[in-house]
Amino acid sequence: MPARFLTLADVAENLAISMAQARAMVRSGELPAIQVGGRNQWRVEASVLEEYIQRKYSENAARVASESGSGPAL
Repeated sequence: MPARFLTLADVAENLAISMAQARAMVRSGELPAIQVGGRNQWRVEASVLEEYIQRKYSENAARVASESGSGPAL
């Protein structure tokens, strides 16, 4: 059974970004997370990360479509 929660290191690896970028996304609220245990112990639900990725695909498709003046890019 896959893990329900991901560490920020897992998030950073999945998105191919730095730990600092992952932490900034959580702190800004862009990527919902919970803080557990000690200081800076953040966890992101795997399903929330997938929803975030899908939302970014949709936002990008809408941006590309508006820039090109045509229908959906996907």
